[in-house]
Amino acid sequence: MTPIPEPIRNRFSRSRLATLSHRRERAAAALVALCAGVAVFTLATELFPYHSSNDDEAVYLLQAAMLLEGQLEIHAGELADAFRPWFFVEDGGRLYPRYSPVPAAMYAVSMALFGEPRVTLTVVAAANAALVYVLGSTVFERRVGVVAAAVFASSPMALLATSVFLPYAPTTLLNLCFAVWYLRGVRSGRLRHAALAGTAIGLAFFARPYTAVLFAAPFIGHALWTILRSVRTESTPLRPLPDPIRRNAVTAAVGLSFVGLALVYNARLTGSPLLFPFQAFAPLDGPGFGYRQLRGHAVEYTPSLAVRANGYVLRYFATRWFSAGAVGTVAALAGLALAVRRWRGSGTPTRDAGGSAGSAAHDRTAGVLLACLLLTVPLGNVAFWGNYNVLATMTDPTDGLLAQFGPVYHFDVLVPLSIFAAFGLVAGWRRLRDGAVRGRLEALASPRSARAIALAVLVASALVVGAANAALLSAPIDRNAAHTDRLETAYEPFEEADLEDALVFQPTPYGQWQNHPFQALRNDPGLDGETVYALEGPPEREFAVLDAYPDRDYYRYTYHGEWGDSPDDLVPTLQPLTVREGEAFDGETVVGLPERVDRATVGLETADGNASYRIDDPDDRIAVEWGLESGGTDGGVARLNAPGDDPTTVPLEETDEVVLTVTLVQETGVSATFTYRQETAVRATTDGLEAIRPSERTACRLVEDCGTEGTYLPNESTSHAEWVTFETSLEPEG
Repeated sequence: MTPIPEPIRNRFSRSRLATLSHRRERAAAALVALCAGVAVFTLATELFPYHSSNDDEAVYLLQAAMLLEGQLEIHAGELADAFRPWFFVEDGGRLYPRYSPVPAAMYAVSMALFGEPRVTLTVVAAANAALVYVLGSTVFERRVGVVAAAVFASSPMALLATSVFLPYAPTTLLNLCFAVWYLRGVRSGRLRHAALAGTAIGLAFFARPYTAVLFAAPFIGHALWTILRSVRTESTPLRPLPDPIRRNAVTAAVGLSFVGLALVYNARLTGSPLLFPFQAFAPLDGPGFGYRQLRGHAVEYTPSLAVRANGYVLRYFATRWFSAGAVGTVAALAGLALAVRRWRGSGTPTRDAGGSAGSAAHDRTAGVLLACLLLTVPLGNVAFWGNYNVLATMTDPTDGLLAQFGPVYHFDVLVPLSIFAAFGLVAGWRRLRDGAVRGRLEALASPRSARAIALAVLVASALVVGAANAALLSAPIDRNAAHTDRLETAYEPFEEADLEDALVFQPTPYGQWQNHPFQALRNDPGLDGETVYALEGPPEREFAVLDAYPDRDYYRYTYHGEWGDSPDDLVPTLQPLTVREGEAFDGETVVGLPERVDRATVGLETADGNASYRIDDPDDRIAVEWGLESGGTDGGVARLNAPGDDPTTVPLEETDEVVLTVTLVQETGVSATFTYRQETAVRATTDGLEAIRPSERTACRLVEDCGTEGTYLPNESTSHAEWVTFETSLEPEG
């Protein structure tokens, strides 16, 4: 048998080694992506089981449920104010979200397939890491791509911001798909790649228009430049359109079709294709300078304030939210400087054995486009006041939403930073391996020993980076865990309650919004789920809600304490409610007193008047007799029985709130007051009166109305002083 020539054997051997190397690196990249997905799923389930402090999560999850039901809006009619979710626009009884449906649709997929939207978070984390690997491999080599994927996936912002139902990581996924397919289209000239690139950036625009534009800007500039160059060099009357024109025309056409879809969506919801729901909700919330406002928060967003705020954002990004903090950022800058020097020199980046498909010029172009993101994203964000809002206190990196998830509006910057940091790390490793270590140890050790020492240095460096990331993650994880502990305490009454076919009234610590902060207590899109949640509010609205759900069990969810307190200071409860009916009611309220009370004032108040009487030197308890009497469908009267005097009556409106107060006054030493407050919703009907029981009760120091901070819970004696007792009854006469 004729022997195989030595050159052919060597070539075959090199090719086989290259193939094995490629397989190992791809397997390593797959492992990194898998670990990224597992880490995010673990954080999403363990750190955020009830969702995070950013209540926008509830918007996207409710929107996803709506899409699965084929709804773009919720129809609540006259009860819209009782069911308005956080960040939903209310328009004539219609309720629709201010956000685009694209991220919600991504969550809806896993809800439909697995019944668990966190699967989407896992896929997004893994896919982003995989796409960073692809881009790193395109610009440099596969080994750099693997390290880049690891750097990206391990950065604190990627881990935490991807673990919650917010749009930043999903939009980055679409942007990365665009970058990969655009670059492949440039290299291959295939229109299929161009169409896929247009689809990705079109969806990204639909999801977050401003974010997509900032990411696409360098690529758009490159597309225009290649078109102009091809027109100058290739255009003749008899030749077909040059490849850059055809390819970019396809990308633009497909991308613009999704822009058109976004405008159709706008027209469907807001009535105007150019009015985004985002603007309909808050017209002064968006990019640009000048007066900016979102709900009650407003500021004059000047260029100087913008530069200052974004300076802090980028500083915190570089030192706290990128992998290894300042060390990782320095590695990225070093990698960028090294890449620029090589591109200016030979123009041929370092590549692995066998290389990747595509020319050095193409790879250099890809690197330059990714490097440009380090300019377009930060500069574009200067014009968006959201970066001022995430800071809360600009000089305090532990305050505001930035403290929980990082500078999320700069999420896309993680991509080029990770790739250039990886290039810097790989180049440094090679220099250490091939230069300093081997050169210095040549006389003392074998090449194998030198490699072993270099490997030890690499392992030690990886441990240092891991320790740095652990330190960076610990503080925001602790802050998010504190919020989770508060929610776990708040939801305790729901864990043991059977709320099938129930209607639950919710408190409103942040105003008349559902899912703010109680994200887990979401309604079904049809407002007809197993449990329906309504906001507590004025009596007429609460009775209207009860009328709309006549055959359900009624509850009031409330708590003792102020929302935002530590979990130990929050005592929640779920109170069963009933609607009492009768032509007249007799009521009695008995309260306890401490020692040395000089006097007490008893008051009864409705919307149309009030009555009161005084008690001097009261005993250790006060019993107040009061009542309600029907006056037909127009209302009636509330009655206050003062000891030894004729009853005093106060008019009742058709729907009213009867407020009974007992205020204790202590004048000996430091003057102080303590008020028992009882609120009863009452409505006149053709058959008499209806009253919602039990009444809402609070016990307040120094003020007459202290809200949930003084909520009286009869079964929780530790919430008040031992002498505080508050018993009340209201029974139909006869």
